[in-house]
Amino acid sequence: MSNTATLATLSGSDLAADPNWWRQASVYQIYPRSFSDSNGDGLGDIKGITAKVPYLKELGIDAVWLSPFYPSALADGGYDVDDYRDVDPKLGTLADFAEMSAALHEAGIKLIADIVPNHSSNRHAWFKEALASPRGSDARERYIFRDGQGDNGEIPPSDWESVFGGPAWERITEPDGTPGQWYMHIFAKEQPDLNWSNREIRDDFLKTLRFWSDRGVDGFRVDVAHALTKDLTEPLLSKAELSVANSGTDGFDDGSHPFWDRDEVHEIYVEWREVFNEYNPPRTAVAEAWVHASRRGRYASPEGLGQAFNFDLLQADFDAEEFHEIITRNLAEAAESGASSTWVFSNHDVVRHATRYGLPKGGGKHAKGQDGKGWLLAGAPAEELDVELGLRRARAATQLMLALPGSAYLYQGEELGLQEVADIPDAERQDPTFFRNKGVEIGRDGCRVPLPWAAEGSSFGFGDGGAHLPQPAWFSRYAVAAEDGVDGSTLEFYRRALKLRRELQTSEELEWHTAASPDVLHFSRPGGWQTVTNFGDMPVELPAGTVLLSSGPLDGNLLPGSTTVWLR
Repeated sequence: MSNTATLATLSGSDLAADPNWWRQASVYQIYPRSFSDSNGDGLGDIKGITAKVPYLKELGIDAVWLSPFYPSALADGGYDVDDYRDVDPKLGTLADFAEMSAALHEAGIKLIADIVPNHSSNRHAWFKEALASPRGSDARERYIFRDGQGDNGEIPPSDWESVFGGPAWERITEPDGTPGQWYMHIFAKEQPDLNWSNREIRDDFLKTLRFWSDRGVDGFRVDVAHALTKDLTEPLLSKAELSVANSGTDGFDDGSHPFWDRDEVHEIYVEWREVFNEYNPPRTAVAEAWVHASRRGRYASPEGLGQAFNFDLLQADFDAEEFHEIITRNLAEAAESGASSTWVFSNHDVVRHATRYGLPKGGGKHAKGQDGKGWLLAGAPAEELDVELGLRRARAATQLMLALPGSAYLYQGEELGLQEVADIPDAERQDPTFFRNKGVEIGRDGCRVPLPWAAEGSSFGFGDGGAHLPQPAWFSRYAVAAEDGVDGSTLEFYRRALKLRRELQTSEELEWHTAASPDVLHFSRPGGWQTVTNFGDMPVELPAGTVLLSSGPLDGNLLPGSTTVWLR
């Protein structure tokens, strides 16, 4: 597959038939429980999404990525799945899903579904059966059960820690009431890891891929794509041994880690690709794989998932040199793998970039890096956050991203300029990372607060009732109704940028140009489309050309620290 595939300006029907639609698509992530509530129960739902399809069409996106909508106890925001082939009754029905899918496609918008293959929930029928079955049973073999250490098996099989804090093993009570085996959970204890060495697991997920593809899903976002296969050959490495091995330059970047990024995981995705190719156009996939850049291309290969997230810009400071290096390197990696690159600044797991960019470089005195978590843990001191600067930089960064070759991923609410909600009371938080790592992790609730659609009301137009996470009073200024049709608003800026992105789209190439300052990035795309961004502290004279779009005001200069313009 050529890395110079072109996405022309297509009508809805043409886009539907284009097998390469995903390569330079603008994808909008919806966190369903916080998007729009149709029945006033405080929880967003499928009908709420369907009602907002006209808004999504006007925004100008190519696809919607739907975070998990499956039946779930919400131990991890829906990523604890009770049933992979159904809709959570609190969110709707399969009929509602079909109506939403049809409405999106009628509007020329593709549908990408989140799929969670590393673990099920502990309420899944399979896990209930495993708990009711004896050691060594077929039901237990669907998961990762091990006997404990010690005289009575009272010590976990290893001292590994869960990503969410605490041990990665949970002991069960056997059907006869005695203390029993332990099961592995990389994440919350309510998310037991599936055993991907079991052929039944592999076959069942192929069935799930076909189930949703037959219902109009055009692609899949694969959660924790690098964790499915595991080597639990005893003796298991200790936490200290894992830490030492991972402290080198490359760590486990050879595929030898017992449960992260093992080579054999790609055998699974070869089978998935065969299923994707049964459809016309083929279904797409993008891997969430937090792996070394040198190994990312394996997930993005045409024989595998086809595309993988890179989170490098998301993790970067607002810095010209850092952006230049990341963009250059990722485009080269994409060319080598045959995939297209991906770009993202915000999602359901990170502090919104309008807030991150308003903190001092490096994240402020409370944090290492630009993730904003330390600032939140310190109580979000207002004097450390420059809200206006953060929004200006966020708009500039997003505009630069939308000019890049590859696909752009946007997170609901960023088109309104939403900040992170920092002042959620402990009693109203929901994220397990907060409760399992109190004082160490603040959790992800601050970017998952329900969207404001109206400038007033009990939930700012989210629904007729309240909202499942508290919305701050300042949401009123960022509501859709407050920005719709308002010249200079962030919403209108996004609409204009997305419209121009589609009109100007060209082959997946760029050429860097020498800029007037080391703090300025200047590149062009085929057809005469140029992008200039000032990351510095001083104004820079604009190059000659017609300005198509600017992320901020212009006075003949490129204003410092926040401004991007497109030129033609």
